[in-house]
Amino acid sequence: MTHPTRGAESLALGSGPEFDRIRKIIQELGARGAGLGDDCGLIPTADGSLALSTDVSVEGVHFRLDWIGFPDVGWRATAAALSDLAAEGASPLGVLCAVTMPAHAAESQLIDVMSGAGAAAASVGAPVLGGDLSSGRGWSVAVTVIGRAPRPVTRAGSQPGDHLWVTGTLGGSRAALEAWRRGEPPDPESLKRYAHPEPRITAGRWLAEHGARAMIDLSDGLAGDARHLAAASAVAIDVELNALPLDAGVCREAGRLGVPAAQFAAEGGEDFELLTTLPSSFDGAADFSRECGIPLTRIGTVRAGSDVRFLHDGVTLILQGFSHFG
Repeated sequence: MTHPTRGAESLALGSGPEFDRIRKIIQELGARGAGLGDDCGLIPTADGSLALSTDVSVEGVHFRLDWIGFPDVGWRATAAALSDLAAEGASPLGVLCAVTMPAHAAESQLIDVMSGAGAAAASVGAPVLGGDLSSGRGWSVAVTVIGRAPRPVTRAGSQPGDHLWVTGTLGGSRAALEAWRRGEPPDPESLKRYAHPEPRITAGRWLAEHGARAMIDLSDGLAGDARHLAAASAVAIDVELNALPLDAGVCREAGRLGVPAAQFAAEGGEDFELLTTLPSSFDGAADFSRECGIPLTRIGTVRAGSDVRFLHDGVTLILQGFSHFG
């Protein structure tokens, strides 16, 4: 994530090796890094804010070419970046793609990557504005997104007494990953969730317009990202794991690993759903589902304090989110 200065203090982050590094960057930059720690950097305008973010997808870390094709690589990388705009309640204005490719790679593979990137951008009405091309040891796709947010929703703003909600369903991307690791093809729905995630732009705008206090996209998994939401808002969060809406393939893969299905889903990354807090008076879940085409499920509460408790059948579980440096 890249976040331009927006004239505000940096937001607190949850735990993890990746975020320990980001904290050190914030410390080094000082006032030059004001506004770091959110899904997007915000530049105030007369009618709201411009929202900007950068996301990089690296071969061997975020994808493998024996699992997905080159068009999927481009789609997935672009959707991941657009998901940051969704978390801010922003409408996309355009994307820029910087691609690193091996010197021996075929030109047709590059075209396929960009075809996928262009299709993901077009799915939310955004053009590809530009980018860069370089050679390297492996493939990587860095996507910068630009959007407009009339009422930006940051990770800060949750208040004790708010309720915690999540869009869509969880765990499908990890279900695909576990099937590949076992040497088997994923089921079609899990494969789609991994290779073709849908950025929740419409859902993010709807939530911003209907009183969302704080919001984050689930790129590092519920177990990790809930902690970032709590830290940024300086509150505690209780997550009821039994309430999680699960993808169809989750129970089967979780059973093979011998862990509760809800834990499996909460510890998986790259669902790219939205985690948000809303006032306790909010009763618009049915309207959301009708207008956005996906469910909105209440999964917890916000209280005074710090950190996050994950409750399963009344027992507190210690969960870990995804870490690039774990």
